[in-house]
Amino acid sequence: MSTTICQVMGFVVSSLGVAGCIVSTAMDMWSTQDLYDNPVTAVFQYQGLWRSCVQQSSGFTECRPYFTVLGLPAMFQAVRALMIVGIVLGILGLLVCIFALKCIRIGSMEDSAKANMTLTSGIMFIVAGLCAITGVSVFANMLVTNFWMSTTNMYQGMQNIQNRYTFGSALFVGWVAGGLALVGGIMMCLACRGLVPEESRYKAVSYNASGRNISYKTGPIKVGSGYEPETKTRKGAGYEEAARSEDGRRSYPSKYDYV
Repeated sequence: MSTTICQVMGFVVSSLGVAGCIVSTAMDMWSTQDLYDNPVTAVFQYQGLWRSCVQQSSGFTECRPYFTVLGLPAMFQAVRALMIVGIVLGILGLLVCIFALKCIRIGSMEDSAKANMTLTSGIMFIVAGLCAITGVSVFANMLVTNFWMSTTNMYQGMQNIQNRYTFGSALFVGWVAGGLALVGGIMMCLACRGLVPEESRYKAVSYNASGRNISYKTGPIKVGSGYEPETKTRKGAGYEEAARSEDGRRSYPSKYDYV
């Protein structure tokens, strides 16, 4: 029962994490304009992974997608790739996990197969969570670097000062979603141990004959008439070497073997 609960909880937590990664990737507020020195402004700018938006004081918002790929920074493209890889792995992990649930019986699927599928989905969730956390952290590092560079230029009185950007809400959603996917993957890996069938404690022991391998064949029983001559073993005078039986052991004559 505990294995089933752990598996279901891992599936639910991982589903929330994958959904959060999708929402975070689609959000536009990855970076927002810093209004610390200028709280009253007519234009508010924020940017996402796919487009940049401008919101006016009248409430009108205009968003413009990025029409270039090669013109974007390399780290920006790396963040895109990490988020997409995390989403794809998360969706594949959910599909595998659905068929691996112990409460769902599909045909004659054995518990060992479900255990392997559960472990596979858990690893996918862990990798997806790590991709999401890494992508969000890389973007946050870019924001921190640009923020302090803009602050330095501002205090030095340089012209053409660019707007400073700070963390947007999408970053926090991505961090939480990546953590949920990571925790869900760990729970799935722990549930895999309970699905593995226990090995038999008693192993079969094979007994082999000490001598040559003798094959025994079943056949019809031969009934004797009672008048067949008895085969007797004759030995010569002296101490001769005792005859060996078929199983390799030495047999010694008894007193009834001599006439």
